[in-house]
Amino acid sequence: MWPMNPLRYDLQIIASWITPGARVLELGCGEGDLLRWLKQNRQVLERGIEIKETKVVKCIEKGISVLQGDINTEIMDYPDNAFDFAICSQTLQQVYDPVFLIQSMLRVAGRCVVSFPNFGHYRIRSQLMFSGCAPVSRELPHEWYDTPNIRVLSLRDFENFARQAGFKLLKKAAINTKNHQMEGKIVTFLPNLFATYGIFLIGHP
Repeated sequence: MWPMNPLRYDLQIIASWITPGARVLELGCGEGDLLRWLKQNRQVLERGIEIKETKVVKCIEKGISVLQGDINTEIMDYPDNAFDFAICSQTLQQVYDPVFLIQSMLRVAGRCVVSFPNFGHYRIRSQLMFSGCAPVSRELPHEWYDTPNIRVLSLRDFENFARQAGFKLLKKAAINTKNHQMEGKIVTFLPNLFATYGIFLIGHP
């Protein structure tokens, strides 16, 4: 059996929100670590979508049901309510049309999880203020010219977006991570200023 590595801290939180036996779709599932954990520990019926062939191979080696393709197009092939949960972890900031993607997720699943780096973190604000250059951090490690992140958003941005788009915030977690994101803690005091990542469970109103 493929060895079970510990989950990243943010994935531990997401996993705690998934009910046993649920049908789960993960968009941009990477090497399948979350789906593998959910399959072995929550007995979910899993499906992943991943565009990179090398990561798809890793998923297959771990026994994960995965489809290679672009999440924005492949999700359209699924019927309404095909899943109980759809997950988009640390990918939303790389999506060209996040409104369309979230609407698609809510179409195919009753509940959806999204997470992203918090551009409102005080270190990001400070870098931009004092250097006058696009910020670079552990959570946003790329330069402006080679970053895959085409959206920058804060926790407050997403909460405002939820109200405007008309979907419901069911749960949320603001976190800080360390040790390559393997450890972390929940941030409760001024999370939009001090959290490095936001995780949200959303659903229909």
